[in-house]
Amino acid sequence: MEKIIKQPIVARNVLVPFILITSLFALWGIANDLTNPMVSAFKKVMPELSNMEASLVQFAFYFGYFFMALPAALFIRKYNYKSGIIVGLSLYAIGAFLFYPAAEYETFTYFLISLWVMTCGLAFLETTSNPLILALGTKETATQRLNLAQAFNPLGSLTGMIIAQVFIIDALRSNAFTKETYQALSSAEIAAVRENDLSVISIPYIALGVLVLIIMAAVALIKFPKMEEQSKISLPETFKKLSKNSAYLKGVFAQIFYVGAQIMCWTFIFQYVDNLNATLPVNEHLTATWYNVAAMILFLSGRWLGTFLMKNSNPSKLLFLFGIGGVTTTMITVFVGGHFGLYSLVATSFFMSIMFPTIYGISLKNMGDEAKIGSAGLVMAIVGGALLPVLQGYILDIGGPGFDDSKIFGYIPEVNFSFILPMICLAVVAFFGYKTMNNDNR
Repeated sequence: MEKIIKQPIVARNVLVPFILITSLFALWGIANDLTNPMVSAFKKVMPELSNMEASLVQFAFYFGYFFMALPAALFIRKYNYKSGIIVGLSLYAIGAFLFYPAAEYETFTYFLISLWVMTCGLAFLETTSNPLILALGTKETATQRLNLAQAFNPLGSLTGMIIAQVFIIDALRSNAFTKETYQALSSAEIAAVRENDLSVISIPYIALGVLVLIIMAAVALIKFPKMEEQSKISLPETFKKLSKNSAYLKGVFAQIFYVGAQIMCWTFIFQYVDNLNATLPVNEHLTATWYNVAAMILFLSGRWLGTFLMKNSNPSKLLFLFGIGGVTTTMITVFVGGHFGLYSLVATSFFMSIMFPTIYGISLKNMGDEAKIGSAGLVMAIVGGALLPVLQGYILDIGGPGFDDSKIFGYIPEVNFSFILPMICLAVVAFFGYKTMNNDNR
């Protein structure tokens, strides 16, 4: 009887570079979840912004992925993974340091540019790191290995959330005012509050830039293993092969909707909680960040559980089941609302946990050299996080600048109804899992 040799998820000879690359997953998690609450923060500091205008924070942040992913893939295709990481970290640091002049000039557009430059760097990091993790071992354990690496991303996200709450949201002087009392201040008083708060927003980003430079130095010093060279095919041939790969094209489409759902749930939970607080006594007000932290803990738990289950389960089947769970929880948020709707919104993160790496792994399965360009398409799909939150912000503006200016179907507050967008997005992901089940048997 032939003995079956069980393949390790990560071999010992690549453990150090695996750990280093995995730390980058945490690093962009910090940036993502430090930025999510900024939609609400800028709306408070600059009350003249509409909900849709404030959501341009997410548009600027996630549009960088779309803009830079393909150039990043072409760069690493010509050079190597390590060079791509160095360029990504450099752009990340530059974008973070640009927060200083943005705060000095007190211009919302400059903050948007800073965020965009940061995510041009993140696009390099994601386009490089995801396929590199897939390549650091056998094809049989590739999707499981990526889920393991991605499981550390929520640790960075938790760090970003806590930094945002403790060092930004709690420190904003504009939090002490309602919109009416803020506008009643004198011009000099408003100017002083704005100057203080924009400085508060910029400081954590500048500190993050310093951390990025330290990690970049570590990457430069550590030797990466030589990767197996794939037969290099021409770019036209690469695009031709990708265009005929049905699972890949469906994966890019599903990824757009998944990222949109994730960013909407983690961004607009602040507006959902603000609307709940409007009906509660001041001493009973809820803090949205701590519910987001709970969501991230569930997200992290789901990642670890998903990585464990994939040892013996079909990733596509798990994706389908988790997608159905996410549709159910967001449906409760829309149609039930209240505190129970908030708890369901938090629970949605558990079901979203395995989606990004699993869609990624399924879409790039059995690819050769075209995986580098294919990776770019999946990172470009992060543009869903730029476009869909703006659409949710538009829904919030239906009746006015508040979150409950009008009732949809006569009883659903517009902020609750806006979560129908992530519900639809997660249904698309569930459908992708269902359609690829027969193509991904394990």
